[in-house]
Amino acid sequence: MGIFSRTRDIIAANFSDLLERAEDPSKMIRMIILEMEETLVETRASAARSIADQKEMQRHVDRLYRLQADWADKAQLALSKSREDLARAALIEKKKAADMADQLRKEIGILAESLHAYEVDIDKLQTRLREARSRQSAIAARLESAENRVRLKQLMTSERVDEALARFDQLERRVDDAEGRADALDLAGPKPTLADEIAALAAEDRIDEELAAMKRALGQVDTGPDAGKEG
Repeated sequence: MGIFSRTRDIIAANFSDLLERAEDPSKMIRMIILEMEETLVETRASAARSIADQKEMQRHVDRLYRLQADWADKAQLALSKSREDLARAALIEKKKAADMADQLRKEIGILAESLHAYEVDIDKLQTRLREARSRQSAIAARLESAENRVRLKQLMTSERVDEALARFDQLERRVDDAEGRADALDLAGPKPTLADEIAALAAEDRIDEELAAMKRALGQVDTGPDAGKEG
């Protein structure tokens, strides 16, 4: 396929139709972008070759112009020397150079038209390429969103989720039990320390001594287990 027809086919392509028919839109648009990038490179390369050809032809035309002037001078010299035959031959060569120059100018004109067509096509290709890349980003975002929704729906309908939630319930029950035990310990009060227990014994002794003293003051005999002890 020629570069022009290939370029025009890509420019005229309907992205929406291609993507709707594709089984994998993201893969299809990657292929489209790759094709457009390759075509753009080839189109620019062809335009560069045409510019080089045009410059070379113009240099040849300039040489032919100088050659025509040279043959005209030679014809003039030959005629001044009464050598009409040489003058005629020189004019014939001058015409050949002129004909060649005319032909090259026509080819330069054709190249100029081709270069203009290349310029237009390159501009259109770049526009289409930007559009394709924009569509690629949008499709990639939509595809990622759809895949995430599918994974989420599969997760929510999975038995593993129910099992996990049941385990969470069990863990919460264990936490409730532990918290209940901790609250019960708080209600019973803190466990007395060794120092607290010894201090309590000393306090009981002081109370017993005070009670015995009060009984003696009232003339009562202490019949308790510590009777007969002296304070």
